[in-house]
Amino acid sequence: MASTIFDSALYRDVFSTPAMRAAFSDEAQLKAYVQAEVALATAQGETGMIPREAAEAITRQAPAIALDIQQLKRDTENVGYPIVGLVRQLSEQLGEAGRYLHWGATTQDIMDTATVLQLREAVALIETQLAEVMATLANLARLHRDTPMAGRTHLQQALPITFGHKVAIWLSALQRSAERLEQAKPRALQAQLGGAAGTLASLGERGLDVRAAYARVLGLAEPDITWHVARDGLVELVQTLAVICGALGKIGYDVMILMATEIGEVFEPFSSHRGASSTMPQKRNPISSEILLANAKASRDAASLMLDAMVQDLERATGPWHCEWLAMPQVCLLTAGSLAQAQFMLSGLTVDPEAMKRNLHATRGLIVAEAVMMGLAPALGRQLAHDEVYAACRDAFDCGDALLDALLRRPAIASALPRDRLAALCEPSNYLGTAGAMVDRVLARQNQR
Repeated sequence: MASTIFDSALYRDVFSTPAMRAAFSDEAQLKAYVQAEVALATAQGETGMIPREAAEAITRQAPAIALDIQQLKRDTENVGYPIVGLVRQLSEQLGEAGRYLHWGATTQDIMDTATVLQLREAVALIETQLAEVMATLANLARLHRDTPMAGRTHLQQALPITFGHKVAIWLSALQRSAERLEQAKPRALQAQLGGAAGTLASLGERGLDVRAAYARVLGLAEPDITWHVARDGLVELVQTLAVICGALGKIGYDVMILMATEIGEVFEPFSSHRGASSTMPQKRNPISSEILLANAKASRDAASLMLDAMVQDLERATGPWHCEWLAMPQVCLLTAGSLAQAQFMLSGLTVDPEAMKRNLHATRGLIVAEAVMMGLAPALGRQLAHDEVYAACRDAFDCGDALLDALLRRPAIASALPRDRLAALCEPSNYLGTAGAMVDRVLARQNQR
């Protein structure tokens, strides 16, 4: 097996996507480092911190410089960080202008800003994928707004619902996550520039002007104060992505259960040998759903690690910062993978309304015992109605016949309501509450997006 699932030629496109891997590649990271250095020089040229001609030379030449990756690797292993080696290579090839590269900055300024640039790209990819999944769910919810099925609690049939209602619940969770992601961006996607201890002392009185210009050049939010050791913005973003993975994991878990042989109400898209067993020809395993569940569990670990890394010492962390380098790419890769699997699975989901109807009637009316109880309550009182229907349910279960027949054998019930009224109460499709109206509200919110 490869060192990580994301490096595996076999599994990397199962658990993530090529676009997200590219966003967190070495090439993308080095490009972001250089972009941050160029933006710093540009900002300092604009504010008179360094000669304008030096800033222009850095801006023009630095992005095109070919880096010696092997030397940079050796420098990183020796120093612990890549920026010292990067600045040395760039400065040597920039000539006179190289004297002004990385002016007044510290390693973490460049690395944090580069990370934010990578996260910005990752979030844009995720937002596009998330919108696609939500649109697919909205179509499913609209199509099956009134498709009745058994609702289940504690893995037992509970009350009738509609498949559209179930899908709309899935959709509503992702709608809230989309809102969280939008709200988290200004707090997470901020430029970092503080200097050695966060005071910008190396830039003198023009430090705040330089930082404002630096943020503007990069298109990032300008922070009020250095956030070298205040990592809540990044933590919030990672938690939001983990919540998205969790919401998708819930969808996968539901689909897995509904695909069970004994239920058979929905199925992942069919293609030849998808989900096949090496020994059981009849198998059709829920492959995408399994990945959704696995990614949800793995993203929890990344979110937990980010929370742990929040506790940083004084003005520069001695270790917790490094934890983020593991957690942030991982949760982005997992989120992209989950969204890709969810879109594939949901866009081709096979829904079997007849199986839903068959299962809905499997208990011969017991699933609507609450409906009968509430229908009898005005005549018998709520508690007596409960006790009478409970006894009828036990009788129906023991005798193996329909709830309606058992109800009619109870004198108190038979005298309280006529047979046709009891029969109507025993029809599951008559007890869907406001499921449809709630679906409509979720769809209306989606239309607003």
